[in-house]
Amino acid sequence: MNFFIATLLTPLLGGMVLGVLRNPKLAAKLNILTSVTTFTFSILLALQVLGQASLATFNGWFYLDAYNVFLVSLTAFVGMTTTIFSKPYMQHELEIGRVNEKRLRLYHSMYQLFQLGMLLGFTTNNIGVLWVSLELATLATVLLVSLYRTPASIAAAWKYFILCGMGIALALFGTILVFFTSSTILGHGNEALTWSLLYAHAGQLDPAVMGIAFCFLMVGYGTKVGLVPMHAWLPDAHGEGPTPVSAVLSGLLLNLALYALVRFKMLVDGSTHTDMAGHMMMGFGLLSLLVAAMALHKQRDIKRMFSFSSIEHMALMTFAFGIGTPLAAFAALLHMTVHSLVKSGIFFTVGHAAQVMGTQKMAEIRGLISHHPGIGWGLLIGTAAIAGFPPFGVFMSEFLLFTATLESYPWLAVPLLLGLLIAMGGLFRFVQPMVYGDTAEHAKHVHVNMMPVYIHFGLALILGLSIPMFLSQWYHQAAALIVGGGA
Repeated sequence: MNFFIATLLTPLLGGMVLGVLRNPKLAAKLNILTSVTTFTFSILLALQVLGQASLATFNGWFYLDAYNVFLVSLTAFVGMTTTIFSKPYMQHELEIGRVNEKRLRLYHSMYQLFQLGMLLGFTTNNIGVLWVSLELATLATVLLVSLYRTPASIAAAWKYFILCGMGIALALFGTILVFFTSSTILGHGNEALTWSLLYAHAGQLDPAVMGIAFCFLMVGYGTKVGLVPMHAWLPDAHGEGPTPVSAVLSGLLLNLALYALVRFKMLVDGSTHTDMAGHMMMGFGLLSLLVAAMALHKQRDIKRMFSFSSIEHMALMTFAFGIGTPLAAFAALLHMTVHSLVKSGIFFTVGHAAQVMGTQKMAEIRGLISHHPGIGWGLLIGTAAIAGFPPFGVFMSEFLLFTATLESYPWLAVPLLLGLLIAMGGLFRFVQPMVYGDTAEHAKHVHVNMMPVYIHFGLALILGLSIPMFLSQWYHQAAALIVGGGA
């Protein structure tokens, strides 16, 4: 059985069925079942790669190596737990009239289409299909962000669509420039867009053209990553869309954009034999970190606050990949994993907190621990984890990144540490009064499912204490591949 096809067909077929299924409760269960099946196939696909350097199929159209194999499983896992969380969440939204049954069908269908775009992007070996898959995931989430059809949500969706549309257009132009130089070596067919062949012939690609291409790709895919100054869409999209959408935007979609950017960096490094691409990524990463850290102190909406936290952490990953050493790449891969787990878990908690309090305004959210201990403790523990407190995995990845920075660029350790401390202060400045104190009078009882939160935070804790051997081996292999140590 070809697990590539099974992993991609499951969300495609599930999305088609969910688009016409009129029973909301049955649709929610089918949404979960589809994601569980997708996750199962992704694990079986990963097991095929375990112990191998890479796996390709369908004449090279699909390709897995140490870099993307764990990202496929991570994407399917977070996608699965998000559907479990969204079942009671979206049922409550239906009951209070924020969505109707027609929009709920749209939600379930577009959610699976988003999953398809993500998994296609991670498994494809064609840089053109990679661009298409990211556009597919973007279009699906645009419809999800505007799901409530309020003026604010529609404005956020348009802002998201226009800014990311411009970014993806620049990324397309960068991809065309890569094809311009690769076609002189590999011909004008599909081979000139096949990443594994491009990587094998990177030294023959025109360094001037590749350098120009990366400038467009940096801005284009950097827009989707949420890097400053192309980040303006991200807080609005998080603030106005349904919370499950915020969870997968932060936990998954940003990963795919950064994954694409790193793939192209590997080609540029092999072509130019300089650190140009890495230095660009470090510059954008450090700028984004400092801006996001300071912006955290100015927020009033809880979902917007954690969206700036996502910008901060994507900046850390971009900075780490830019350093270009095996240790920095290992730290970035670990951070990508734990950030996806913790941030999605935080948004699960935030979504329930907003429903309990009937608002996303932090000034009106009070006494969560006394009213609903599960939500209160979830928000407090999640904030501690994402702020980098030991023994969670975020602390370990940030420690490794700080060590790698001291080894390669010691003068940048000060602004890096400063950004992390400012961000930590911004998070706890607002979270502490929301968690403790007297319960707000307008608080109400809502059916919640905290199990996905506990699972995510538990996994982040395990990764902070001890990384499983198979995962550590994948990280080491991927780090060697990214810095040019092997294919």
